Amino acid sequence: MRFIKPGPVDGICRAPASKSEMQRAIAAAALARGRSEILSFSPCADSRAALSAVEALGASLRVLDDRVVIDGGELRPAGSIDCGESGLCLRMFAPIASLFDKEITLTARGSLVNRPVSMVEIALRKAGVQCRSRGGYPPLSVRGPLAGGTITLDGSLSSQPATGFLLALPLVRADSDLVVHDLRSSPYLRLTMAVMAAFGVAVEADFDRNRFSVPGGQAYRPRVFEAEGDWSAASFLLTVGAIAGRVTIKGLNLESPQPDKAIVQVLRNCGAGVSTAPGEVTSSQGSLRAFDFDATDSPDLIPPLSVLACFCQGRSRIQGTDRLLHKESNRAEALCDVLGSMGGRLSADGNFLEITGSKLRGATVSSHQDHRIAMAAAVAGLGSSEGVEIVQAGCVDKSYPAFFDDLEGLRKREGVS
Repeated sequence: MRFIKPGPVDGICRAPASKSEMQRAIAAAALARGRSEILSFSPCADSRAALSAVEALGASLRVLDDRVVIDGGELRPAGSIDCGESGLCLRMFAPIASLFDKEITLTARGSLVNRPVSMVEIALRKAGVQCRSRGGYPPLSVRGPLAGGTITLDGSLSSQPATGFLLALPLVRADSDLVVHDLRSSPYLRLTMAVMAAFGVAVEADFDRNRFSVPGGQAYRPRVFEAEGDWSAASFLLTVGAIAGRVTIKGLNLESPQPDKAIVQVLRNCGAGVSTAPGEVTSSQGSLRAFDFDATDSPDLIPPLSVLACFCQGRSRIQGTDRLLHKESNRAEALCDVLGSMGGRLSADGNFLEITGSKLRGATVSSHQDHRIAMAAAVAGLGSSEGVEIVQAGCVDKSYPAFFDDLEGLRKREGVS
């Protein structure tokens, strides 16, 4: 349990390394023959799940204070991969595991047990891979080898399986075309391709048709890779600045393919003070007004933006809540519960959240064992009248273990102007 006391902020913080980029780089390093180093390692649970996965595939690694050393290429996979609670890990490593002529079972824990894998299972079967799941849910067993050619994939729930296929297909002998129907969160595939290019692998993308041409017979090359700052994590801290004072977040790439950098434009549109400099963003309080935002490609922004909307005058509308059904919780319902308990005025309407600005009071709330709900509750607590007590707040370890320490470090100290 964690209590967040209300109060102003005025501070500087460095964003943690992007866990999305980190997990992709870990996979690419394992597939590269030789030694790679990944700098600015984030020790969050999802990154640790990716490390566990590549060890299970046969890569050797060492975790040092600020980096991970991975010796990859000569892979001899074990019979199972523990994906923890990481949806990306499970959906990304399933196509990679299917490169091998051996049955490999990808297991899940916690909320991941009830998150669907049917879309990757169906696509793998069409590509000649033997698959078995628990009725479309983990555990998922695969046995390759994965064949090339034309592969079709349902992208309506997540782009994560497409990331797995993009990473795996260059190692197939034949050329491949990956066609993703109803693709959501396409910017994450740009992130995937950027990581692949850094490790020497090429993909041609036609985002108008959501078609990806992948030459076969390629080889990943080892390298030293440094992950950029995580815009998903930073969005919570920048929201803190907009509602409670002033915050500068360093380590952010303003040209990043990460879709959650859209937080900068939303903050500007709603009246917050926003300034940028190379590698950093500052947000500060302003006269906040309601906003509309389509979060279909950036659903992880919905929790911080829902908090932001509570402090805006008027009614805000956030589209894309259908993307929240299969996260660590049903996040639309969880946000209505948490923020509603604090006096927020939220309603879920089809694929939208509508939020009318209101004063937030104190409350004891559940994190719903969802890291982004816990962080949203903490940000709301800073701007509330009495603070918030968060039950099971430790779930932030999934993506941002230092979140509460960083949040406390931003708090304005008495006598400091």
